[in-house]
Amino acid sequence: MEHYVGLDVSLKLTAICIVDRTGKIQREGVVHSDPEAIAAFIKSNAPHVARIGLETGATSTWLWTELNKMRLPVICIDARHAKAALKMQINKSDRNDAVGIARIMQCGWYKEVRVKDLDSHAVKALLVSRALLVKIKRDLENQIRGLLKNLGLVIGPAKMNAFASRAAELIENRPELAVAVTPLLTARVAIEEQIADLDRKVMKLARSNAQVRQFMTAPGIGPVTALCFLATIDDPTRFKRSRSVGAYVGLTTRR
Repeated sequence: MEHYVGLDVSLKLTAICIVDRTGKIQREGVVHSDPEAIAAFIKSNAPHVARIGLETGATSTWLWTELNKMRLPVICIDARHAKAALKMQINKSDRNDAVGIARIMQCGWYKEVRVKDLDSHAVKALLVSRALLVKIKRDLENQIRGLLKNLGLVIGPAKMNAFASRAAELIENRPELAVAVTPLLTARVAIEEQIADLDRKVMKLARSNAQVRQFMTAPGIGPVTALCFLATIDDPTRFKRSRSVGAYVGLTTRR
């Protein structure tokens, strides 16, 4: 008899429900949110599993990848789609959500989500870290400008090292301002060094990938944009038409 499994995953524990082809519950349980523990429970209680469902979430990529390596028929479903089905339940709990996901698998009413490979996630993590540091640097500069502007001291247009030099010049004879501004300038220098280090890693990664180098031949496309596009698209064969890519990234409002 075929079995269908629903997983309601949290950071520490995962609720598991196994139903048969009629939707009747065969077994329920709670295990640690570890691929080995989840796989062991499923293999011992659902030897003829047809589909295993879990919602998109913080750990869904890791769990899907590891369970897939164990040759389990795991499917990642859209959390919004699952929420629409699960909200019909009277009582909201991890156990009931696992039951609901198992029955979604049993009836086939789900929308499967493409899970990107770990390499794409690693590239995206690098770009996200760089973007965060760039934002922190910009926030520090805006804070310094605001503190000085309140006292009539305007830094004006300044890039790279010119910003720090101009700010230091304005607070040179103002010790009361130096107490507040100097730590921000020191932090800015440290952040700038980390950004430069990440820029070198981004450039090295871009040069080592033939597809990224091809993207960069387009006018205005640099290594950051090219790598971001590569990580977002992941596997281009999943798009039947090239025009669907624009809709995927939100550029075509009617699709």
